[in-house]
Amino acid sequence: ALAIECKKLGLNCLFQCPIEVFYDNEVVGLYIADMIVNRFVIVEIKAVEALNDIHLAQVLTYLKLSGCKLGLLINFNTVLFKDGVKRIINGTL
Repeated sequence: ALAIECKKLGLNCLFQCPIEVFYDNEVVGLYIADMIVNRFVIVEIKAVEALNDIHLAQVLTYLKLSGCKLGLLINFNTVLFKDGVKRIINGTL
């Protein structure tokens, strides 16, 4: 559903997007971001009882490695959608 809505809005979305981890100019690891929008916004999707520090750390890592400036951490397991969205800019909520 999220992909369909993004497409309708004309957004360029990459799903299950690999983010390579480099050390000494060699790939040493790989993270998979749920979604990258317009090569600017990392969107990490969860369906958990509560978001916690490890989820935030995950988005911060993706932001640092990808060069994206904005992250959205979305938990779909909430009564109100707005209560499940955390906006992360330059490492802050």
